[in-house]
Amino acid sequence: MLFLPLAVMSLAAVLVVALSHRLGRNVGYVLSVAFLIALGILLVLAPRALAGSIDAEIAWLPSLDVAVRLRMDGLGLLFAVLILGVGALIMAYAARYLADDHDHSRLFFLLTVFATAMLALVLAADLVLLYVAWELTTVCSFLLIGGTGRGRRQATRALVITAAGGLALLMAVVLVSVTLGTTDLATVIDDADALRNSPAAPWIAALVMLAAFTKSAQVPFHFWLPDAMVAITPVSAYLHAATLVKGGIYLLMRFSPVFGESAGWSATLLTVGLVSAVVGAVLALKQHDLKALLAYSTVSQLGWIIALIGLGGVDGLADAALHTFAHALFKATLFMLVGIIDREAGSRDIRELSGLYRVMPVTATLTALAALSMAGVPPFLGFVSKEEAYYAFWEYTNPPGIGAVLSIVAVAAATLTFAYGFRLLWGAFAGPLRQPGLYEPSRSFLAPAAVPAVAGLVLGVGVSTLNPLIDATVVDTLGRAGNADLALWHGFSVPVVLSVITIAGGIALFVQRDRVDRLLDRWSLPVRGRDVYDRAYAGVLSLGSVMASPARTASPAAHLIYPIGVFVVAGAVLAPVAGPVPPVVPGTARAVDVGVIVALVPGIAGLCVVRSRLAAIGLVGVVGLAVAVWFLVVGGVDLVLTQLLVEMLTVVVAVLVLRRLPADFGRTSPRRGIGAALVAVAAGVAAFAATYTLTGRREISPAGEFLLREGPELSGGSNVVNTILVDFRGLDTLGEATVLVVAAVALLGALGVRRPAVPDAETPPPSFTALSSQLERLGNTTPFATAAVMVGPVVAALSLFLLWRGHNDPGGGFIAALVGGAGVALSRLAPSDSRWAHLPARPFLAGGLLVCVGTGFLGLLDGSFLRPLRTSVDLGPFTQSLTTSLLFDVGIYLCVIGLVITGIDRLGTRQAPVGEKGVRP
Repeated sequence: MLFLPLAVMSLAAVLVVALSHRLGRNVGYVLSVAFLIALGILLVLAPRALAGSIDAEIAWLPSLDVAVRLRMDGLGLLFAVLILGVGALIMAYAARYLADDHDHSRLFFLLTVFATAMLALVLAADLVLLYVAWELTTVCSFLLIGGTGRGRRQATRALVITAAGGLALLMAVVLVSVTLGTTDLATVIDDADALRNSPAAPWIAALVMLAAFTKSAQVPFHFWLPDAMVAITPVSAYLHAATLVKGGIYLLMRFSPVFGESAGWSATLLTVGLVSAVVGAVLALKQHDLKALLAYSTVSQLGWIIALIGLGGVDGLADAALHTFAHALFKATLFMLVGIIDREAGSRDIRELSGLYRVMPVTATLTALAALSMAGVPPFLGFVSKEEAYYAFWEYTNPPGIGAVLSIVAVAAATLTFAYGFRLLWGAFAGPLRQPGLYEPSRSFLAPAAVPAVAGLVLGVGVSTLNPLIDATVVDTLGRAGNADLALWHGFSVPVVLSVITIAGGIALFVQRDRVDRLLDRWSLPVRGRDVYDRAYAGVLSLGSVMASPARTASPAAHLIYPIGVFVVAGAVLAPVAGPVPPVVPGTARAVDVGVIVALVPGIAGLCVVRSRLAAIGLVGVVGLAVAVWFLVVGGVDLVLTQLLVEMLTVVVAVLVLRRLPADFGRTSPRRGIGAALVAVAAGVAAFAATYTLTGRREISPAGEFLLREGPELSGGSNVVNTILVDFRGLDTLGEATVLVVAAVALLGALGVRRPAVPDAETPPPSFTALSSQLERLGNTTPFATAAVMVGPVVAALSLFLLWRGHNDPGGGFIAALVGGAGVALSRLAPSDSRWAHLPARPFLAGGLLVCVGTGFLGLLDGSFLRPLRTSVDLGPFTQSLTTSLLFDVGIYLCVIGLVITGIDRLGTRQAPVGEKGVRP
């Protein structure tokens, strides 16, 4: 049942593009309903979550104890309600905010995917899933911030800062897994003592805090959040006020049961939180742009929450949860209303706005409700959360007397908050009307902002209704039960006095706003985070440019020197410390090995002296053929087939490339020749030493024995090489298939748009298409046409046959695809009406990867991703065994075919130079 909300959100994301094309911006209402359905499902489950927790699990990698585990407790429910509730309002708001004459499918899709990722993050019961969802929110945020095309630099800043925090979180997850041997979050919390007492505990705590500070835009990482305000208002209201930045808050609260009693944890959170609260409030008070004011206000409010988490205890954690809820309500409202003001008045600058309450009274009223809640004025929810925070700060006694200091800093931050809250309200709505002709927006435009604004007032009066949710959150973050006892009025006390001081101070700052403005104009931080980031970013790019400069050449030597040099250096370093070389295992050395070496020597020697490029390709083929013979001698039939097919396709691709190059290699200076010879000799000696030391020195490994003995029974296939690739090490093969697809996509992008080859007097037509056309004009296409007609079907049939038999006999997806690739190469020499002459690469690449991943999901039916499923089909005279490994091999087949087609098409076609008409540079 817990997977159902995620399924609803995922389905909405899948359908959003098609629906957007039909409904336009009104698809926001459909998505709002989808969010509410998912929220309704969670609310049905809420009583069970508040009483304990709800768990669900789908095994992913059982051998590594990794699963898609979900868990909803009070803490997860709190954030899930904010994600889905505010998300539903934002989607309805976007339906009226966005223009009706544009395609907004990308925006709605990314917002829905982001909401799904956030929901997965707060419901994740496994640290691996939590990390994946965390990074997905980062990517979605980057795409949404830069979606307008005006905020690429700002989006990059946000990506770099939050992705750096993501790397910190990844390291923390790895350390937790190594320390406890599990990534199950419930187990981690239950074993908090073991984790807390481990040597890795300080590092884990520091990494978790770093991840949270970057995500929640805390000093000194705060600058990315105001920059992100270049995004359109629905994005700002949802990602950077109600959800994305709350990810860091959630992470800190989730790890509070582990590190909450640590002095370093508390001191760091209190220091960073209160510094961010004050600095953010001061910077907010300096702003004239309403959206920038709200951005810095978010930094301040999040710092306030983080300081409360640092307090720990029932009061601190309860109010952290309460203020998180209150902040989401008033900040989402204010962002939406600022967007309305911007749309209606054409400006967000309070120096240009005045008297809007006269023509927009409803907007003014809703803004007042949200601003008063943010300022902490009774009877709003923001007042209750502020009062509870004052209790927590004042009563904190570790060390004794620190409570008064914390309270003073908190009062300073709250006073500034009151001042900029009234600055926002007064600046936009008070005074004479300067922009006549404005009018109140439609009710449908105002309604999404009205709901949280009114909720902040209603829940402030009836805050006790939140006690069960807050109590459950305390249990999950404190590790023990507590009684939050929230109320609008607890009687006269020190916090009441602090509230009076706050309001009086805020009024004074507001009344003296002109003096305050002049003072703040002269004040600035000694170091600006944005400037530090920009200098560091430019430095990294410069360093990367210097490091990459040796590779900016067409010379293979510049590219080969690095791996060869590392190999030689590693050999020189390891040789002195290597122990005695064990004797060769009897039977592993054969006389035929010497014969193969003798056959290799002339080919390699010829490669060293030959000047003709074509001759060099031929000699490389000779070397490859000798290696294939060697594989055949030792019984590696699959390796033989792969080697021969790769050699053939290498010749095809090499010919395509050579047609663009001179017939002979250029002459090199004696100095370069001697240097290359010395490097080659050193590499040869290192390779010989490694081969001599590592080959034939041990018996077959236990893993090899197991695969040979148990592999056929476990996998249903007798070809051990293929079963290792598609059964036992399927995840590795999936990664390699992904690399192939990425390489093909890089070829498609890097080599650009194809253009017909134009022959000239100096360069022959460098393409199969041009070559076949030339042959056709000369009347010489008959051999190629005949080969395509007669041999083509045979090659296709052989390719499919090798694919089918690969699980039990030599063959498989990779070998079969190489055979099919040879057929594709042959077809390019035939006339253009050949069936194989125009195969597109993209469907093969996309389809192959989808088949591989889909096969992996089929394995979940038996408990693990990529677990092979077997069945038998009775065909009468004989019975055929079928396995999902064959489907996986089909995916590999399609990926490799797509890569071959891409290589032949792109390398075999003349590319138009940069700036040529019709081709993008």
